[in-house]
Amino acid sequence: MDTTEEDYYRWTQWIFLKMFENGLVFRDNALVNYCPSCKVVLSNEDSQGGECDICHSAIVQKSKTVWYLRITEYADKLLQGLEEVDYLPNVKQQQVNWIGKSTGAFVNFSLKEIDEKLRIYTTRPDTLFGVTFMVIAPEHPIIEANRDKIANIDALDAYREECAKKTEFERTQLVKDKTGVCIDGLTAINPVSGKEIPIYISDYVMMGYGTGAIMAVPAHDERDWAFAKKFGIDIVEVIKGGDITTGAYTGDGEMVNSDFLNGFDNKKDSIARMIEHLSAEGIGDMGVQYKMKDWAFNRQRYWGEPIPIVHCPACGIVPVPYSELPLRLPEVKNFEPGEGGESPLAKIESFVNCTCPKCGGAAKRETDTMPQWAGSSWYFLRYIDPHNTEALADPEKLKYWMPVDWYNGGMEHVTRHMIYSRFWHKFLYDLGVVPVAEPYAKRTAQGLILGSDGEKMSKSRGNVVDPNDMVDVFGADVLRTYVLFMGDYGSAAPWNESSMKGCKRFLERFADLMDMAKGSGETPKLTSSIHKVIKKVSLDIEDLKFNTAIAAMMGLLNDIYDKGTLTCDELGILVRLLCPFAPHLAEEMWQDLGGKGLCSLAEWPLWDEAKTVDSTVEVAVQVNGKVRATIELPLNCPAADAIAAAKANEKIVPFIEGKTVIKEISIPNKIINIVVK
Repeated sequence: MDTTEEDYYRWTQWIFLKMFENGLVFRDNALVNYCPSCKVVLSNEDSQGGECDICHSAIVQKSKTVWYLRITEYADKLLQGLEEVDYLPNVKQQQVNWIGKSTGAFVNFSLKEIDEKLRIYTTRPDTLFGVTFMVIAPEHPIIEANRDKIANIDALDAYREECAKKTEFERTQLVKDKTGVCIDGLTAINPVSGKEIPIYISDYVMMGYGTGAIMAVPAHDERDWAFAKKFGIDIVEVIKGGDITTGAYTGDGEMVNSDFLNGFDNKKDSIARMIEHLSAEGIGDMGVQYKMKDWAFNRQRYWGEPIPIVHCPACGIVPVPYSELPLRLPEVKNFEPGEGGESPLAKIESFVNCTCPKCGGAAKRETDTMPQWAGSSWYFLRYIDPHNTEALADPEKLKYWMPVDWYNGGMEHVTRHMIYSRFWHKFLYDLGVVPVAEPYAKRTAQGLILGSDGEKMSKSRGNVVDPNDMVDVFGADVLRTYVLFMGDYGSAAPWNESSMKGCKRFLERFADLMDMAKGSGETPKLTSSIHKVIKKVSLDIEDLKFNTAIAAMMGLLNDIYDKGTLTCDELGILVRLLCPFAPHLAEEMWQDLGGKGLCSLAEWPLWDEAKTVDSTVEVAVQVNGKVRATIELPLNCPAADAIAAAKANEKIVPFIEGKTVIKEISIPNKIINIVVK
């Protein structure tokens, strides 16, 4: 199955059209990272530092019409669904953080002598009396609407031009110099104190976040405090507890300088009282916001599912009929984007020019394509029924197979991919297409393999290890065993070639057991150790504790070599335990032992719980408080028998012979102490 095949992306387009029908698809203007040299729109990750990763040209912020999916409509369902699944705590927390739900208030700030308002959202309405200035995004439309009233419009335009060269990543960094320009001609009114406060534009406020305007409380916010100090703005304490002359106080405390809130605790009562006041006065109301933004869903490239939309001069935006799906990508020779960053499809007239499905008039096709996330958001459903031509999957098959029992993957996919796919799945569930609300019942994650320097592997650092090179030198089984042995499965671990060599020695010693194994049945001295290891490896595999499973087998190997013997039956058990970690060696040894079929398909060994309990135990023997020997005794050996065995030991006899025994102490299964004079 390939998400780029027409039979697959037909159903990706089908899902898109269903979302369009249900009001989850819309278009809006947005600022994007644009490389004028490559003529492409770049992600934040591809344009860090304000430069294109490919050509290193300076990128600019370009206004472009963008297709969005209203994923925020499903924000609460995505959060609630986390209570129904078995995800690792850190996986759940990353999803919660990415969605970023907060409760607070929307507040309207009036503007002096202008019949307009600046609407802000805040999680701390209790601090409104401490607001001494406002900050708006450089792109805020209120600037253009009032150009004739702004005395320093040239300074604002120059600053806005500089901001346009910065990426969203650069603009929102917390640790950076605070820059901005005070707007000369626009003044806000604090809605609770009535005081006039200045309005600044600054690059750290984005139109895409919240309302594009924020209130600033410098006494109790570190970024606002630094901004106020730089620009000489008043700092008014409204929460008692810190020294605001040296820094912002962000803790709890009694409200001060806050009129009707004075004396109340800022966490217990003040927020609720302020929201009640805002609502009663008609200047604000309770609200909810999400850090997660609606999903920007189009790309300006050839490779991607064509968006099945037609633009008609008479009818507007019209969906392609379901009967015409899949809307296929045309064959092209030139994959370069247009001068304005439009998709390569925009240059293909035979694709662009079409007939409106609604009125039959001349129309234009949408030429942007879907992102790679589209096809990957529902592939697990198509796995169930990959050749179905009537539906994305048969309903009965979906009932049988869904949800996915266990999804394991990297931590880099626990935010966007998981949230996007859960969103699509929940939408399909609401349509009645899928039988369960959550796609994945369980989610685990593996850690990164770091370079030997402890840093993430990258070509620029020169610390990348090519697995093919390791296979050439050590073999695939050694590499596989080492990767599973190098540390906790969910944690990052640095590459260490000396440990790789240790795994090679382990497998070589394991292979040499073929020369030692003789006969059938059990070796009494190994029975308990083998059953302990069967249990340990079996349970550790279920818990993804592969490193400790391998360590247990290494320990057993040492025990076997100490004993100097084992049977072919016992080796057959060990080979099956090794198979998930070193399958090539295990299959070869299984065949040499006369095993039937593939070792990987053989019945997994079972442990006998009774045999995991040791029948004997090693006990230290002290004479006058100093350990002189260790002896092996039956488990829970009676004290008299244990002391007699200790006194008869050849290493103990010289220390007690010809001396008077004053005291004999036996702690069962632990220690024996003989006191002599």
